[in-house]
Amino acid sequence: MTRDAGTRPPGHLVRRPTVGTPDPGPPPGPHPARRRRRPARRWSALLWVAPAMVMYGVFVLYPLGQSVQFSFYDWDGIGPATPAGLDNWRAIFTEPELLGSVLHAFVLIFFYTVLPVSLGLVAASLIRELRIGAFNTTARVVLFIPQVLPPVAAGIAWTWMFSTDGLVNQALGAVGLESLTRAWLGDFTFALPAVGVIGFWLSFGFCTVLLLSGVGKIDPSLYEAARLDGAGRVAEFFAVTLPGLRGEIAVCATIGTIAALASFDVVQIATQGGPGYQTMVPGVEIYRLTFLEQQVGQASALAVFLAALVLLVIWPIQRLGRHA
Repeated sequence: MTRDAGTRPPGHLVRRPTVGTPDPGPPPGPHPARRRRRPARRWSALLWVAPAMVMYGVFVLYPLGQSVQFSFYDWDGIGPATPAGLDNWRAIFTEPELLGSVLHAFVLIFFYTVLPVSLGLVAASLIRELRIGAFNTTARVVLFIPQVLPPVAAGIAWTWMFSTDGLVNQALGAVGLESLTRAWLGDFTFALPAVGVIGFWLSFGFCTVLLLSGVGKIDPSLYEAARLDGAGRVAEFFAVTLPGLRGEIAVCATIGTIAALASFDVVQIATQGGPGYQTMVPGVEIYRLTFLEQQVGQASALAVFLAALVLLVIWPIQRLGRHA
């Protein structure tokens, strides 16, 4: 019995350390040396990304800040700049040419995004039913060819096709629809839809191939369960395929919307914003204001407005895709 046994309550057992029992040591947790190494690793990671951050700041953030500053001035790009207040920003919503260019970009969203995603879903569902073979592979390659071609080359090719003696009018004449032939890119009514067709041709293959890859990730047992429940092709599409492709649809919608709102190359090659202002879009208008009319302040305001508009439109699409 130990010396203090008499001071303890009755029945209390005094536990003696077992001979050879290892010392439990300090409480569990990161070793002090490891804690000291963590800040060093963070600094080393920053050193790796520092060159990219510097380049991004020099070539993206600094020009963006300069554009915001120029948007409040009247400046021709050479002489002294004079303060303009909010006149350049007010002109975006009051001048028909500037506001019309923004509205035309929203019209192109239908051709760059809505049509490619909708028809891409249908094409992906049909190709999924085909057996893996030469025809399946050929269909994917043919659909993806427009993504390999530069948009400028596509604009030149379609300009020839939409000309008075082009392939489109020849095809209409061959089936007895000569009354519908016209100079499509020079028509005040059909010029903007014709430009949209070019954008659709460029976007459709990408959306279809991306959606096909998404269909391949859907569990086949879900289709089997839908068939056992008596679902037909249409019900199976809406119950299994469409929910399973939510993330891929968000990607297609994001890329297509950005391409429509920031479109420049196809419109510049095909119509240069004409006839009149019927196909003018913000990208071509910014180019025209800067290099042809030397209105750098107005062009900067439109450019900053376009960047904010793209972020505002893309944000809800990204939110929907993130909850896929």
